[in-house]
Amino acid sequence: MRSRTPDRLCAEAVDLARAAAEETALPGMVGEHLEAVADGDRVVTHLFACKEPGYRGWRWAVTVARASRAKIVTLDESVLLPGPDAVLAPEWVPWSERLRPGDMGPGDLLPTDAEDLRLEPGYTGEDTPPPNSALAADLPAETAEIAQIADTEDADVVPGSPAVQPVPARGDLASLADELGMRRARVLSRYGLHEAADRWDEAFGARTAMAQAAPATCVSCGFLTPLAGSLRQAFGVCANEFSPADGRVVSLSYGCGGHSEAAVMPAPPRPATPVVDETIIDPLTLRPEPTGGSVEDTTPTEELGHS
Repeated sequence: MRSRTPDRLCAEAVDLARAAAEETALPGMVGEHLEAVADGDRVVTHLFACKEPGYRGWRWAVTVARASRAKIVTLDESVLLPGPDAVLAPEWVPWSERLRPGDMGPGDLLPTDAEDLRLEPGYTGEDTPPPNSALAADLPAETAEIAQIADTEDADVVPGSPAVQPVPARGDLASLADELGMRRARVLSRYGLHEAADRWDEAFGARTAMAQAAPATCVSCGFLTPLAGSLRQAFGVCANEFSPADGRVVSLSYGCGGHSEAAVMPAPPRPATPVVDETIIDPLTLRPEPTGGSVEDTTPTEELGHS
């Protein structure tokens, strides 16, 4: 059973423990003796303060011991350990849990788990026909002719004689999906759909501060581009370059100050068309000029003669 009381001889070996710590640490980096902790019978660990820059709260731990009935204390180990108030690095987290939206850059690859709950098979990929089908592998003799007819009907016919016709290839679900442009190994599951909807609604939904102060919602905005499928009932893409949600998936209940009908600028007033009235005649233009000079030359003289 581990002893709670440190061994007396081991507890008194402070100088031996300090010398071992100073030999391990850089000069002057071993501080005062903090305490002696009993690790077992005749096994004691001496703790010294650490003065290393960047190791606040760490302690030099030097373990000493002695054999049964022995008077000589020997050194076990010397190591730097964190204390209760030590500055430690954050706990390691796997990359799959550290990854956040926006962390991916050009050239980065993000693999998905084969059992990712957000995805589900886009098609089964089962090309083997049912056991009771005429195209099954273990065909009985009486259905061989039916299988040959089915292969012939599925064959691609090319120009030329029957001798150059390709070997008929039996159609499968993957080929049909590829032809229709729907060949995706996995598609969004209902769980992945709801997860994406919750994430979009939290970022650009009715509960955001921008939406609370908006004059109207996106459902009546001309910049909204609805999504396809079932998501168009609740989400769309913002196409307003001045909106904080430009190019983002927004909830129909979201809104911002860039609403198309929030502040319609009035058309500038058009100036009135100028009107030229040619019926008014200036009498000065009709006054005859005196014969001996202009009006400016005679008028002052006449005025002086009358005076």
